[in-house]
Amino acid sequence: MNTALLIIDIQNDYFPGGKMELVNPLEAAKKAYMILQCFREHNGHHVHIQHSSLKPDATFFIPGDRGTDVHDSVAHFEGEPIVYKHFPNSFRETNLLEMLKGWEIERIVIAGMMTHMCVDATARAAADFGFQIWIAEDACATRDLKYGETVIPAEHVHKSFLAALKSYGQVMKSEEIIAKLAAEKESTSR
Repeated sequence: MNTALLIIDIQNDYFPGGKMELVNPLEAAKKAYMILQCFREHNGHHVHIQHSSLKPDATFFIPGDRGTDVHDSVAHFEGEPIVYKHFPNSFRETNLLEMLKGWEIERIVIAGMMTHMCVDATARAAADFGFQIWIAEDACATRDLKYGETVIPAEHVHKSFLAALKSYGQVMKSEEIIAKLAAEKESTSR
């Protein structure tokens, strides 16, 4: 099955010292890197998604600011596709869908940030477009949220959104995704 990897918004502002620091972004980025390297080594299609805000009152992902740059942990190499977006849904007002259709992609593997925003919006949109979805649960990160006076810990936010996304696709650990892709490659090469 033709598969592509989306690395969504793994950008400097989400890391220590950034303007919107997440919980455990380094750990998630390391897992995303593992999957990215798997796709690179096997010449698999992969796309970096980079967000910049259009809002005049934006507090992070400000155009031209270093915080919008792709984090070094999943560095974008020259020649690799990159999609620039301004909304949580990576398909909205971008060329992502056309790119994936051009490659005849049937399945999308998703890693990135934030689980409750851009990962969620992109996964749901991709499913609506008919793609099979695999989400790398340990290659995604989010942050604590507040509703009224209640603080919802990042771990609960992360797991709640992943639980809901199971209705749209498969949610697995990075190693499991890599193993499944390797098994598929082996069975098709026989």
